[in-house]
Amino acid sequence: MAHWLRFERLGATGFGQLSADTIRVFEGDMFGTTVETGETLPLAGVKLLTPCQPTKMVALWNNFRALAEKLGQAIPPEPLYFLKGNNAFHPHGEPIRVPPAYAGKVVYEGELGVVIGKRTCGISEDEAESHIFGYTCINDVTAAELLFADASFAQWTRAKSFDTFGVFGPVIATGLDPMTLSIKTYLNGQERQDYPVTDMIFPPAKLVSLISRDMTLEPGDVIACGTSIGVGSMKAGSEVSIVIEGIGELKNRYG
Repeated sequence: MAHWLRFERLGATGFGQLSADTIRVFEGDMFGTTVETGETLPLAGVKLLTPCQPTKMVALWNNFRALAEKLGQAIPPEPLYFLKGNNAFHPHGEPIRVPPAYAGKVVYEGELGVVIGKRTCGISEDEAESHIFGYTCINDVTAAELLFADASFAQWTRAKSFDTFGVFGPVIATGLDPMTLSIKTYLNGQERQDYPVTDMIFPPAKLVSLISRDMTLEPGDVIACGTSIGVGSMKAGSEVSIVIEGIGELKNRYG
């Protein structure tokens, strides 16, 4: 298992593998050929960036059986998804900003993220595993009251894509089995979500396959696998942590 991250130091960006509190620096292409430089850096001495730079984040709706049952939603025959604008992508540790043009409820959604490792178009579920680079933590922040404020048009893009609303990281974990994972969310230190990946309607490999039949996925693209029971609102000053054992902790303050 490896934990890849991107960082900024002395005005320059780089990437490497995290071991405890030390970064082993690499050069090259994280999704292609990499060469370890031999340099190490203390984690505390760098600014963490998002662990990759997606061209898009594909995010699932109604992908967990427990939440579908609670909301009275039918099990969908195919993945239901939207896209988050890349202006929303935001790293671990940096504050999530309060939208200046919206004063309603803003909610956290702790999710597992699938990171694509190579160009993916029209592949089978059996092929999907070799196209997945690894997994990350996601907070799919949502301006909840905007979603259906206009009866004539559901505003998924606007509600989900305010600046800083696509939080993910701090690392991409490779070499793990996603079906063994559980996602936990903490609001101000109190557990609010704890649900297993095994409850997914469309698990990661199937999602990659089915979405790739609709659109080409590029290296570094992220699929947010959807959330389950326990979504709640944040207030200015709230601290939210998404914790997935084997990946890490994504922590941000709101406001």
